[in-house]
Amino acid sequence: MVTTIAPATRTPTRRVAARSSRDAVLNGAAELARAAAQEVAERPDDVGEHLGTLFEDERVVSHRFAATMRGYRGWHWTVTVTRVPRGRTATISEVELLPGDEAILAPAWLPWSERLRPGDVGPGDVLPFRADDPRLEPGYTATGDPEVDEVAIDELALARTRVLSPQGRTEAAERWYRGTRGPTTAGAVAAAAECMSCAFLIPLSGSMGQIFGVCANEWSPDDGKVVSLDHGCGAHSETDVEEHPTDWPAPAPLIDEHEVEIAPAQAMAALAEPAAPLVEPGAPVVEPGAPVVEPVETPGSEGESPA
Repeated sequence: MVTTIAPATRTPTRRVAARSSRDAVLNGAAELARAAAQEVAERPDDVGEHLGTLFEDERVVSHRFAATMRGYRGWHWTVTVTRVPRGRTATISEVELLPGDEAILAPAWLPWSERLRPGDVGPGDVLPFRADDPRLEPGYTATGDPEVDEVAIDELALARTRVLSPQGRTEAAERWYRGTRGPTTAGAVAAAAECMSCAFLIPLSGSMGQIFGVCANEWSPDDGKVVSLDHGCGAHSETDVEEHPTDWPAPAPLIDEHEVEIAPAQAMAALAEPAAPLVEPGAPVVEPGAPVVEPVETPGSEGESPA
């Protein structure tokens, strides 16, 4: 007897109800099949009710029983029985625990190259090189000429074996521009100015410098990160504002309502009377802006008032 737990749903080859109904020996072996399933199961009560019979092939029939274990919802026990030609006794061929249509299954297996996601590589991990990586292309190959190689390697810095291909640069630019340091983030939309006018932006060289730079402001949340030129934040270098005395409002005056000063009636009446004019009656009235004439003293008119 062979016991297996299959990871995928078993597909029967064919159903022939008429032939299955004539094989009374195999159809009547339900209790034999149940006993075989209970022998394989951890507990006898892990084998539930009989779900039916499936004709597999000539003199081969499978009995299915519900799986009652926790965590195996939708699974069923499948016990295959068979007999020899003209035999009157059924024997156990195999016992399997198979998932049904509503079974909870693990995700389909994927190779590491398809399963790995950005950020999964941690300290000490080594990502194997892909020979067919479309993001890379061969760098400079030495020609054997010392003068040509010296110019290419020392002056032009073409000594790398592999460099980014156009596809690799395009994918990186799209990923950066659509990421958290592009122009569509909430902070960039609320910013008063863009990074291209900020003194803390260090532009990149080459074609990437037309779109991106590196933030060098320690007060910015993007410090040390690649940002797009139309990105922005509140730590822009040109956020000058007019100075004002204080952000705190002026305190309200304190009024002591518990002490009342009683004034005499004569003083209150004097305050109610109109104030006396400051100019004596009959005195000339000087219009605003008119020249002031100083009094002139004439000889022999001492003690007399000027005309």
